[in-house]
Amino acid sequence: MIEQQQQIDNDEISLKELIQKIQEWIQYLKTQWKLILGIAALGAIIGFVYASFQKPNYLATTTFVLEEDKGGGGLGGAMGLASSFGFDLGGGGGGLFTSANIIELMKSRLVVEKTLLNPLQVAGKEISLADFYIQYNELKEDWAKKPALANISFPVHADRTKFSLQQDSILQTISAGLTKNNLTITQKDKKVSIISLTVKTENELFSKLFCEQLLKETSDFYIETKSKKSRLNVDILQRQADSIRAELNSAITGVAAATDNVYNLNPAFNVRSAPSKRRQVDVQANTAILTQLVAQLELSKVSLRKETPLVQLIDRPILPLEKDKVGRLKSLILGGFLAGFLTVLYLVFGQLYKKMVA
Repeated sequence: MIEQQQQIDNDEISLKELIQKIQEWIQYLKTQWKLILGIAALGAIIGFVYASFQKPNYLATTTFVLEEDKGGGGLGGAMGLASSFGFDLGGGGGGLFTSANIIELMKSRLVVEKTLLNPLQVAGKEISLADFYIQYNELKEDWAKKPALANISFPVHADRTKFSLQQDSILQTISAGLTKNNLTITQKDKKVSIISLTVKTENELFSKLFCEQLLKETSDFYIETKSKKSRLNVDILQRQADSIRAELNSAITGVAAATDNVYNLNPAFNVRSAPSKRRQVDVQANTAILTQLVAQLELSKVSLRKETPLVQLIDRPILPLEKDKVGRLKSLILGGFLAGFLTVLYLVFGQLYKKMVA
């Protein structure tokens, strides 16, 4: 019991000492209120000035639904039937273009650079998005003293493989900067294939156009890649069907010509009717082949349509865009609070250091 009482007394003493220390610090800080208030006011002014001169960022946001191939169903059976005749109708890239892969594809250097080479109209002149980015960021003013960069430009739809070393370097730098600092791509729920793309830059027009063109380039790349096999099959089947149709028309004409040649032929001369009969066989064979080819061609077209398009657009960026900027009042309060808080910390730790040295 005695030990427990001593422990309670020690705890009470410690609590009293803590309260006394807090009161001492409060009294000390009260003596420094002018300094704290002055620095807090200075921080508030700095925050207000910063908010006044800060350029706003413009947010362009688009949302879309990724159309993923689930396979199966009646089309799967039709494709199986077609394969039994030796025709490959494609079937897409499987899980190649899932939501996660689409997000990474939109951030890829290939797609971002293609987007930057898209055209836009500025003051009645057609320039690329890359040149517009350089223009509104006033980068050429920084390059004026560098002869190798003074005349750098990126013509619309230029051949990317023929770019100079300086063009490659600048385009890659712009692409990396946009991907890292200005591009946000999110999927709200893994169970839902709705993807949100947001572009945030200091130029409203650039944000809008870059957002729209990036989605377009991604869609084009997907269609070109995923449906390439099916499109190839459609082209092959179309050429075969056209060839057989031409042969069939020729055979029909041949039957008519041969029949005209043996009109009112003496039944005793059957050998003269042989060309007509051979042409009739050609007509029947070509008709059967053309029927099969047309059926496979239609199935192949269905397969191609099934894989197109990539996305179903839900929302697109509309001017005026949302502004992302810290308000003056908020910046004033935040600047004053941070300056005052840091001043208090400086005074407290400075006083502690003096006591330790003493």
